Amino acid sequence: MDLVIRDVDVIDGSGGDSYRADVAVDGGRIAAIVKEAAAAGCQRPTARRVLDAEGLALSPGFIDMHAHSDLALLRDPEHTPKAAQGVTLEVLGQDGLSYAPVDDRTLAEVRRAITGWNGDGSDIDFDWRTVGEYLDRLDRGIAVNAAYLIPQGTVRMYAVGWDDRPATDAETDRMRQLVAEGMEQGAVGMSSGLTYTPGMYAPDSELTELCKVVAGYGGYYCPHHRSYGAGALRAYEEMVALTRDAGCALHLAHATMNFGVNKGRAPDLLALLDEALEQGADITLDTYPYTPGCTTLVAMLPSWASEGGPEAVLARLQDAETSERIRHHLEEVGSDGCHGVPIEWDTIEISGVSDPALAPFVGSTIARSAETRGEAPWVTARRLLIEDRLGSTILQHVGHEENVRTIMRHRVHTGGSDGILQGLKPHPRAYGTFPEYLGKYARDEGVLSLEECVAHLTSRPAARLRLPDRGLVREGYVADLVLFDPATVAAGSTYAAPRTLPVGIPHVLIDGKFVIEDGRRTDVLAGRAVRRRP
Repeated sequence: MDLVIRDVDVIDGSGGDSYRADVAVDGGRIAAIVKEAAAAGCQRPTARRVLDAEGLALSPGFIDMHAHSDLALLRDPEHTPKAAQGVTLEVLGQDGLSYAPVDDRTLAEVRRAITGWNGDGSDIDFDWRTVGEYLDRLDRGIAVNAAYLIPQGTVRMYAVGWDDRPATDAETDRMRQLVAEGMEQGAVGMSSGLTYTPGMYAPDSELTELCKVVAGYGGYYCPHHRSYGAGALRAYEEMVALTRDAGCALHLAHATMNFGVNKGRAPDLLALLDEALEQGADITLDTYPYTPGCTTLVAMLPSWASEGGPEAVLARLQDAETSERIRHHLEEVGSDGCHGVPIEWDTIEISGVSDPALAPFVGSTIARSAETRGEAPWVTARRLLIEDRLGSTILQHVGHEENVRTIMRHRVHTGGSDGILQGLKPHPRAYGTFPEYLGKYARDEGVLSLEECVAHLTSRPAARLRLPDRGLVREGYVADLVLFDPATVAAGSTYAAPRTLPVGIPHVLIDGKFVIEDGRRTDVLAGRAVRRRP
């Protein structure tokens, strides 16, 4: 054997009770599990290396169902912020915007549109255009495994452009073709960002047609739906109905109920989902264990202000009359970009900027910066949008703790960080989601038992991804494993120090190889693209 992990408490991902065992790893797989080996007095497995794991728990590697590491994995292959959390698989291509499939025009446009999420990519060799080529690029060596969702907004950008109009029959056929090609090349499903342009311009009929293609390949639809604020429940109902009509599995991205209008309304969402599940719907969801959201400042604008793409947005912002119209929609009407709720500038904290000269804004809310400058909040926001060329990221403090706790208990819940690694002061979820679940919500506060919590982070997402040999500690399964100390595991990241690594996770293995060993990142790049299986 390559490795024996001896006398470890196995939390196997099933949700059942933990047990003491020796676990042997060979050739990247779990080769043997000998329960209570020491007490039974039986022959114990031997190996070239024996790791004494007394006091530690062994679980399957954690699966991040909502990650924004599409370029970070290429830029920084060690990917310590995720590996150190015990993440062994991330699902990329989220919120309808990513970097494949593209042509030269679309690539330039999407790079500009999501600079705030991933940087402008000037340090990346974009030597791919198709989904398959992007997955091949990942296969050259990355820190953690990665699966990919076809981004519907990028597909619409490719086939239709940035116009707010229905697609023609020919354009719809082209989008179907792009989705089919992406699924054939290994994507696990399709994502949407229905508060982001241009994906939000797609009517339900168009989304249904694309979901039918996804369903034909056994994939799932992962929408960031049309509202998490005013009309949130209606937006969830829309996604349930749409996927029912398409016959497609549904996975709800960062599922929550935000803003004052939804305080305490998580049970309404879960009642809707329970009814659909009882009727046979195939639904799962993911959440992160924090109350603020994170996105780009430009995403707050009304959709009409973003039609035509980034340069058109900047032109509208620079025009005084149009800028005043944007302010009116943001502050008084409630823009669709801000989920139909009038924006509250004291909830909008700048977390990152593209232009280093604007760094003094980071860590402050728009309201506070405006007060310091002696100007109206919209004047400050507009200045940032223009001077940072739409590259600013924000934390949006609009969540409710009781909603977060209620949703994470649900039987179809999984974990997703929604982690954006860009910015001087990113959301702490990028560095802390998984230990936050284990330490705060399972051990300290008992919202979930430790065994339940591990199942939410491992076997449930593996089942959604239809991975028959991941997500459980079982003989023959891939040896993507995490060893953590249940007594000390905790997120180190905070809002004040978001780039702090977790504690209590000394070892992480991918494909049977140590990527974290004794709490330190090794030089191993054992991750690969995880493609949809026929």
